[in-house]
Amino acid sequence: MRVPYELALGWRYTRAGRAARRNGFISFISGVSMLGISLGVAALIIVLSVMNGFQKEVRDRMLAVVSHIEVYGPAGGVLPDYERTLREARGHPEVVGAAPFIATQGLLARGEDMRGAILRGIDPAREGEVTDLGRSMAAGVLQKLQPGAFGIVLGAELARNLGVREGDPVTLIAPGGQVTPAGVVPRLKQMTVVGTFDSGHYEYDSGLALLHIDDAMRIFRLEGPTGVRLKLKDLDRARQVGADLTGMLTGPAIVRDWTRQNRTWFAAVQLEKRMMFIILTLIVAVAAFNLVSTLVMTVTDKRADIAILRTLGASPRSIMGIFVVQGAAVGVIGTLAGLLLGLAIAFNIDVIVPAIEKVFHASFLPRDIYLINRMPSDPQADDIVPIAVISLILAFAATLYPSWRASRVNPAEALRYE
Repeated sequence: MRVPYELALGWRYTRAGRAARRNGFISFISGVSMLGISLGVAALIIVLSVMNGFQKEVRDRMLAVVSHIEVYGPAGGVLPDYERTLREARGHPEVVGAAPFIATQGLLARGEDMRGAILRGIDPAREGEVTDLGRSMAAGVLQKLQPGAFGIVLGAELARNLGVREGDPVTLIAPGGQVTPAGVVPRLKQMTVVGTFDSGHYEYDSGLALLHIDDAMRIFRLEGPTGVRLKLKDLDRARQVGADLTGMLTGPAIVRDWTRQNRTWFAAVQLEKRMMFIILTLIVAVAAFNLVSTLVMTVTDKRADIAILRTLGASPRSIMGIFVVQGAAVGVIGTLAGLLLGLAIAFNIDVIVPAIEKVFHASFLPRDIYLINRMPSDPQADDIVPIAVISLILAFAATLYPSWRASRVNPAEALRYE
């Protein structure tokens, strides 16, 4: 099968050969264009993969602590008839687990150290139905939360800040106070640390404490749970299920899904991802349009060859096709090289970044700032395919004007001084 001469000549010009030795500058510019496209595509893939991984990692660690949906009582008070709410919620086909809880805030003190904390009263027997927090604890820690024993489980960072470990006492200071003849006295309760958890999410590890729901009701003088926590089959349908439950549940209740609890953070990540895509695409565009100068110089260098082809019967369209093939070949090779480089780094970034940190004795992700302490990566086809398509389109578009100029070369003018 014969290859069209336009394709053969375009590929020959791309390989340069003797032409490269005769005019090395054109070959150099062509190589720079190809390298620029490769680095731009690779940078786009790496950055977007890291942002996807960061979002997924934080989401997974957050959902190990918080539930997919929470149903609260009105005005933050006790949820009326929570057993009925549990039955109605379990009636939804997407709900696979439900458990009551109490959410409030307080102070934890140990000697001179004092820390504010989110206090969550849980039912240890049902907690596994709604979160995976038990996996970040030693075996049997949740079972140590017995009603009336006033045990407490602290986040690892919170326990470290207070300087306590398993078996040590801490003082729980409840919000509000107790009115006595001597005035308002804060309500204090001695608690025993029965364990710690390390979810990998700094915000929760440094500010969350768990206690038995019955102890929480006694300490905070509540008549029942403040809400119900739910786990779903598909966490991505949390918003839709939340809307369904709002119409299903009887009595006053406030339904909030996990996407709304950290809505500002997730919206900021999505906005940053779009902006990084636009900025890095401009790098690819600059590299792609370097092809314009490359092809313009090539057309100038090949004027005599173009004229000879025209006198042999080549049409302007064929001449244009030769230089489109040359520019497109540079774009395709650059894009493929960028894809291979970007994917190789994206899939091995968990090895590359620690090695760089070890060499420079630095930490790129301080845990107390970025919530996680390792560089995650999650390459997704929804990002990679548009990157490749845009790169190829830009490279093709850059070939059109120089190719059109080549097709307009006048054979008589080009051969006048040959």
